[in-house]
Amino acid sequence: MRVITDGLLFPEGPVAMPDGSVLVVEIARRTLTRIQPDGRKEIVAETGGGPNGAAIGPDGHCYLCNNGGFEFARTRHGLHPVREAWDYSGGRIERVDLATGAIEVLYRGTPQIQLRGPNDLVFDGLGGFYFTDLGKVRARELDRGALFYARADGSLLKEVAFPLITPNGIGLSADGQTLYAVETESARLWAWPIIAPGELAKEPWPVPHGGRLVAGVGGYQRFDSLALDSAGNICVATLVNGGITVIAPDGGSIEHIPLPDLYTTNICFGGPDLRTAYVTLSNAGQLVALDWPRPGLPLHHLNI
Repeated sequence: MRVITDGLLFPEGPVAMPDGSVLVVEIARRTLTRIQPDGRKEIVAETGGGPNGAAIGPDGHCYLCNNGGFEFARTRHGLHPVREAWDYSGGRIERVDLATGAIEVLYRGTPQIQLRGPNDLVFDGLGGFYFTDLGKVRARELDRGALFYARADGSLLKEVAFPLITPNGIGLSADGQTLYAVETESARLWAWPIIAPGELAKEPWPVPHGGRLVAGVGGYQRFDSLALDSAGNICVATLVNGGITVIAPDGGSIEHIPLPDLYTTNICFGGPDLRTAYVTLSNAGQLVALDWPRPGLPLHHLNI
């Protein structure tokens, strides 16, 4: 493990850029930040709220899931979110011009549904993207979450699966035919066949959201964001049991790669042949890099 930089305020949403830099969000600083290979940090945009997942869209801009803001606590392990911020500014999808830092709010919800805590997103290469809305935690309440599909041009937002318990990381199979999402609190990985852009095939009742259970892990651990590798494995950043949990697409093989942070929150692939894994260690405020045994899966609008 190589530490690229530290001093970040709860980093998440890494995006390995073609020039060798890595974009991250700093949820507690409320910024989109660029990390150079030598560790230098540059604030690209001040988003407010709680910038979370990030991805490059078809126009070259950075699309952000903004969860509206958390309150944070600091323990001997480091910084971590605890509940909805007192100055919660509302969940939303934002588009950031990387050249100027200009921010545009693309979606705040549908006429029927207000976004509460958008968390992670993935582009399908067909003009749209899927994202999770984890919801928010308050002192004695927990929102039920959902999956959404949206068009990058701002013309469509629709809910595609509901209800989930704290949906977090989201990804697509290499052929674009399967959507994966994990739940944080249940530490379960679910899958849905995609029958058309924004249209999912559903399992029958009693599965409330229609997903197929790929894997669940025992013991006290929680799932965060994810990325796929070239073998189709789903590589899930794992909380409490800090590290990356690598799950085969059929759920038949599960491997845990430990890392020294209880809040290992996200992973992306970059570098030559996408064989470098960039991981956010959010308690410690670090972006680290690992040599990965397989290339990562190329992402639409970034690698392909």
